[in-house]
Amino acid sequence: MSQAADPFEPTPLYRILLRAPVKLLLYHAYHLVTYLRSAPTPSEPPISVVCISDTHTHVLEDIPPGDILIHAGDLTNAGSIAEIQKQVDWLCSLPHKEIVVISGNHDTYLDPRTRPSLSGPERKGEIDWKRVHYLQHRRLSLTIAVENSNANSRTHLLASTRHRRIQFYGAPQIPACGPMSVHAFQYPRGQDAWSETVPEDTDILITHTPPKYHLDLPLPDGMGCEHLLAEVKRVKPTLHVFGHVHWGAGQTVIWWGGCHDAFVNGMEVKSKWSHGLLNPKLWFNIVKIGYRGAIELIWDRVWGGQGSRTTMVNAAQMHGNTGRLGNPVQVVNI
Repeated sequence: MSQAADPFEPTPLYRILLRAPVKLLLYHAYHLVTYLRSAPTPSEPPISVVCISDTHTHVLEDIPPGDILIHAGDLTNAGSIAEIQKQVDWLCSLPHKEIVVISGNHDTYLDPRTRPSLSGPERKGEIDWKRVHYLQHRRLSLTIAVENSNANSRTHLLASTRHRRIQFYGAPQIPACGPMSVHAFQYPRGQDAWSETVPEDTDILITHTPPKYHLDLPLPDGMGCEHLLAEVKRVKPTLHVFGHVHWGAGQTVIWWGGCHDAFVNGMEVKSKWSHGLLNPKLWFNIVKIGYRGAIELIWDRVWGGQGSRTTMVNAAQMHGNTGRLGNPVQVVNI
């Protein structure tokens, strides 16, 4: 009897071609259109956000400088107080102006429901968060001071400090991927744990799970949460940082419009027969990606209209399921 494939490992290309060839075409059509879009223009003054996640007790030797450092969960493996405190101490030693952290499913102590699974010594004491802003279903407002240097006509450098107010919201819950008594902040897959939970004025959203079909091993099924995706679409934050699915590490820009809607609608189609080859809904959404994508590209490249968008970052540092760090640190200017 063959062992079931690990959903947190990439599906080999030949299996995707056998199971979902039309979805593979749809996926690449959408990402081609996205690739052709112009890069988002940061606000003034731009703020540099350094994004990491899934360090699993490891310490990064070289983290780029920036105004804000975000850790999107899974600081630890076992989730004991001692493990969490070591990660907090390391983060506090870094030079970034502000440090914002959420929990992940491996950070067991931080969820009262899973805390009893730790032995007595592992859960004895308290965590000293120091200057770390820890968000657990909580919003945060920070004023970031940014130094600007400009050359005037006489080549003098004029340094000025400008400020921007940034609204954060952090939440750790994920679709279940392990025992409920051990893995923290889980809810049954398919359950809506997100609707109307994120404040509408959120600039930076931090979650541990990805939204479905975005940097979450989307083919053939996706490991993210569809309800989180709907909530991100409703709020449209400037930046959404997450982790959890290590092989999905990277960043992408979501332009909210008809092309993205067609992509999601197509990915949601269930085809148990003919592998989607004869499914008109799938082909219709591929055509719609081409049609709406062309309109949005013209609007962007010819008329200079960018429209609403969200930069999504899977900041996982763990290289797949190897137990070793290896993914590049993601940096975004917003």
